[in-house]
Amino acid sequence: MELTWMIIGLIIIMNAAGFFIMGADKKRAKKDLYRISESTLWNVAFLGGAIGATAGMKHYRHKTKHAQFKYGLPLLAVIEAGIFVYIFKLLA
Repeated sequence: MELTWMIIGLIIIMNAAGFFIMGADKKRAKKDLYRISESTLWNVAFLGGAIGATAGMKHYRHKTKHAQFKYGLPLLAVIEAGIFVYIFKLLA
C-alpha cells in the first residue's frame, strides 16, 4: 500500500512539473528570455509527466505548431496512462 502511494505521488509531481514547465517556457518565449530546452520538456514527459505536459501544451497554447509535440506528447500521454493502469492493476 505504501508503494502505491509513492507511485501516485510521483505521478502527480511529474505531471504537475510537465504542466508548469510548459507555462514557464511560454512565459519565457513571450519575454524573449532564455528558454527551457525541448530535451528538458521531453525528459519530463518521458519520466511520467506526459499527461501534464500535454495539458500544459493545450492550456498555454505552447508548442502546438511543432508536430513532434502536437502529436508526440498526446501519444506518449496515452501510452503512459496505459502503463499507469497496468502498474496499479499489478499492485492491487
